[in-house]
Amino acid sequence: MSDDDLDELLDEVEKKFCRNISVASSNDPTNRSGAGKYEKARDGQKKRSGIKSGQPLSSVTEDIDAFLEELLEEDDCSFSQQKTDQFHKGSRVEKKPSSQSGGRRCCPVYIGGSAVTNGVGTSTTPRSCDQLRCISCDFRVLPFDDCEWDSSCDYLFLRNNMPDRQKLKSKLKRRRGPRAYACQCSWFSALEPRDIRDQPQLRWVCGGHQD
Repeated sequence: MSDDDLDELLDEVEKKFCRNISVASSNDPTNRSGAGKYEKARDGQKKRSGIKSGQPLSSVTEDIDAFLEELLEEDDCSFSQQKTDQFHKGSRVEKKPSSQSGGRRCCPVYIGGSAVTNGVGTSTTPRSCDQLRCISCDFRVLPFDDCEWDSSCDYLFLRNNMPDRQKLKSKLKRRRGPRAYACQCSWFSALEPRDIRDQPQLRWVCGGHQD
């Protein structure tokens, strides 16, 4: 088959298939590379056809069809992958970390005896915080009304028994008025309202009060 016949065949294929590709590429930025890919394939086919000028016409047509199918499949796959990535990215943006919904917080944080009301503490209303959490051991602070810690209480005892209230009571002394607090690494007994900032050994913060 002569080169002129091959050029005529390629022109017919271009009119038949590339018109739709060009229209789609102008409307959709994601498909602009389709026409360029076809031109590259067409140039490559011309070069191969120049070397194999004796190749049958039916074989050349099959090769061109195969190239076109590959290009269309490539574009479809890349477009689907892009849509999938955009969907997952949008889902991640919509999700909100649970740590952001903690409710109102005490400022400053107070602890106090059994007579001190529990709730959200402020500088004008020193309520005892009952949502304390330790930022050192990451345990919730447990309160015990009308109790105070025995002098024999120590770190190892809390480490082995926290947060079992029944076992912790073995180191508590009953006394009307105080309130005993403990996490896994610290313990404290209070009678009057105390600003937590005045107790640097306690790494306790307000975990947030639900409205």
